This record gives sequence, C-alpha cells and structure tokens, in this order.
Amino acid sequence: MEKKKIFVLPGEIAVTRQPALIGTLLGSCVAVCLYNRKLKFGGMNHYLLPSGTDRTSVGKFGDKAMDKLIGAMLKIDPEPRNLEAKIYGGGKVVSHLASSFDVGEKNVAIAVAKLKENNISIVKREVRGEQGRKILFNNYTGEVELRMVEKSEVTLQAEAKSKDLAGRKIRTLIVDDSSTVRTILRKALQQDDQIEVVGEAEDAFEARKLILELDPDVITLDIIMPKLDGVSFLKKLMVHYPKPVIIVSSVAQKGSRMRMRAQEIGAVDVVDKEDLKLYQGLDTVTRILTQKVKMASTAHVGRKEVGDVASI
Repeated sequence: MEKKKIFVLPGEIAVTRQPALIGTLLGSCVAVCLYNRKLKFGGMNHYLLPSGTDRTSVGKFGDKAMDKLIGAMLKIDPEPRNLEAKIYGGGKVVSHLASSFDVGEKNVAIAVAKLKENNISIVKREVRGEQGRKILFNNYTGEVELRMVEKSEVTLQAEAKSKDLAGRKIRTLIVDDSSTVRTILRKALQQDDQIEVVGEAEDAFEARKLILELDPDVITLDIIMPKLDGVSFLKKLMVHYPKPVIIVSSVAQKGSRMRMRAQEIGAVDVVDKEDLKLYQGLDTVTRILTQKVKMASTAHVGRKEVGDVASI
C-alpha cells in the first residue's frame, strides 16, 4: 500500500486517516504519536516549549499542541480508550537549558499530563538523553521507527557555549532609544536571577561601544532609533561581530516584512512590543522576555558576508 509521506516541522501537527509515514527530527522538542487501534489511523505533533502566549504560533507550545492533536483525533473517534500514545524527544541537547530551564524535561511532562488528563494510555516513552532523534511514524500500523542522531558541529558549539554560561548569569545588553522602555526591560529581565543586564544603549553607536567593552551574551534591539536604525545595525553586527539578537520593536509585527527582514538577517527572535504590554506592569514582559533571552543565549550565530545581508 502506497503511503503518503509527511514531514512535521516544529510547531506543526499532522493528522490523517489515509495511510501515511509521518516523520520529524527532535532535540529538546517533543513529538507525540497518537494511534487509534480500532480505526487504524494516527497523528503527530512537534512542539518546542511547554507553554506560551503567542496566539499565532500555538503549535510551538506543548499545552496547546497536545490539545490540538488530541482534539483532532477525538473528533474522528470520540472514544479515548481506542487511542495509544508514544512520546519522543525532550533530549538534553543543550546543557545550559537542561540545567537551568530544562526545556526538554518540561516538554515531556506536559505531554504526560495532557495524556493522563484525557485518559489516553501511554505505551512507550523514548525521551531525554543527550542525542537528537529522527522518528518515522506509520499511522496505519502504529509502529514508529527511531534513529538516534549524532550531535552536529553547531550543537557541539552550542553546548560549549552553554557550559560557559552554566556558572554565571546571562549578560544582556538593552538597546532602545526610549529611556522608559529601557527601564521597563531592565526591571523585567532582572526579575530572573539567571539574567544580568550589563548595560543600556540609546542608539547603535553607543551600543557598538558597549558591545566591545562588555561582550554581552544577548542583545535586545529596537528598530526605530536615531542615527542608525536597528535593522541596519543588525546587518553590521552579523558581518563584523555576530551575537544573539532579539528584536524588540513595535514595527515588527507578526507577518510583517520588517519581521521577516530581521529574521533573514540573523535575529534569533523577534518580539512585538505590543505583546509585552509594557505599560501594564512587569508580569507579561518578564514571562515572555526572560524565556526568550535564555533560549537566545545558547543560539549559534554564524558570521555573515556583506553580500549575504546587503539586499535584505
């Protein structure tokens, strides 16, 4: 029987009644394979974090991704006892995250909790460890082919970086022309005892000086600034002094060309200031931004050539 082939990317979910081979590649992410023994069909999700508030990317978060996968399966057959689950991933592939935030362990825990909440039996767990996994789920038979993946050079570099960070705080530089915004971001980030704000800059030229002096691990960068805008500065950084940069700007909304440009140039993440609710207390800023800084701190950022970013 010819089977459709589906590759599930991070944040995606695939459920089909047609015989299919559903595959994905996992590190600290988790994928859950749900199989209906009675009707012989199944589906898979692939999520990055246990929970989050980004409504446009619910598939990235375990609580939402599990609800969506389970809901899609039960919509076809509302009897949960016909379902069985296999959980994969949650590897300790980045040691700093594993020790301080432990995203892999939390990803596995949310899958287990959601399955128990819905009375779905867990028949297999292939989780944790220090290697990635490649899985191929036959949704007609329920069988899963698993292959362990050796660490890439990028992963090894990230681990070395993580070990360096493990014994100290994440040194963060805030770049924004608004002193009010800088103060809010500083207070929010310093709520977390794993993050240290080592400096603030109101424009790109001051930021350049502080980057050379302070060598921060992560930079938060506004786009609309005097003298030199954030996108132009990001290009210079990626060519001459690549660092993990989180764009924090009101002109980089989800789906916007500006957001796509920033990501293409090399920003590891982009945050719309509106989502932070900057002037409504520190809770939202702290919850969203501290997590992103921790994730960014272990990102591998490669140097770009001038020609790579010139036309972006």
